[in-house]
Amino acid sequence: MFPRPDSLTIHRLGALAAQRAPRKLSGAVVALGSTVASFLAGDRRVIVERNIERSTGRKLSSSEKHRAVAKTFGAYGRYYLDSFRLPGLSAEEIDAGFSYTGFEHITEALEAGTPPILVLPHLGGWEWAAFWLTQVHGFKVTAVVEPLEPPELFDWFKSFRESLGMEVVAVGPDAGPAVLRAITNGSIVCLLSDRVVAGATSVPVRFFGEETLLPAGPATLGLRTGSPLLPVAVYFDGSRHVAEVRPPVDATRQGGFRADVQRVTQSLADELERFVRKAPEQWHVLQPGWPSDYRALGRPVPEVLRELA
Repeated sequence: MFPRPDSLTIHRLGALAAQRAPRKLSGAVVALGSTVASFLAGDRRVIVERNIERSTGRKLSSSEKHRAVAKTFGAYGRYYLDSFRLPGLSAEEIDAGFSYTGFEHITEALEAGTPPILVLPHLGGWEWAAFWLTQVHGFKVTAVVEPLEPPELFDWFKSFRESLGMEVVAVGPDAGPAVLRAITNGSIVCLLSDRVVAGATSVPVRFFGEETLLPAGPATLGLRTGSPLLPVAVYFDGSRHVAEVRPPVDATRQGGFRADVQRVTQSLADELERFVRKAPEQWHVLQPGWPSDYRALGRPVPEVLRELA
């Protein structure tokens, strides 16, 4: 038997195929693979079902769950396909496949000398928008991302994203100073903020009607630097990508710093929830995020979430 390829090899082969194969063929392969993956996903399928019901606000029938989960895994597959295609596309091709509303909030912040912090959910294809900012407009972009295992896979993704013109910072103790330097140097900062990853400071919020934790980083940075906190989502719309940039969340000091961080994070949670409800089947969060998720999976609730359970 042939040895099973490791995760780094799989991603490299996927990137090569996305860049070399015709778009229709690679799209068909991703659609088929995503459908198969949705059946074999185990606990991840359970989480996707729960997230779909959270974001639609109702219980779904078995057939509705089946269709919704298949679409979610399809969107997740497309995220990788579109991202891997980016290095082979020109700035003109990127621009032709992209539209937006609210872009003035970004340009106004840059013109005022306070580069914005873009706060995003894991929705649609955010990397397309980041590449559009760097390649079409020539803006500096810094993205804070989750460390991956094995480290070689993270290094490959870091190099891949940097080839798109982004600076990449891993979540961890060095992330804060790196982001502050980026803001000082005029860089737009992108923070995926709809779930907590290891090494990130968090605060309790109400998100989709349940208590959970979300990253404290965006609120902390906004309060300390004065950079506008702009909620942003990037949706798939047919073969195109559509971005929505919302007005800045109020991040002025109103009380104690910890209370302000919690207040601002709750405001951001409300904005992220609004985005996800518009396209719940494009929300590719596959990890448990609420105490009830762990109970549904028959797992112990992590200590950091027990007080919320």
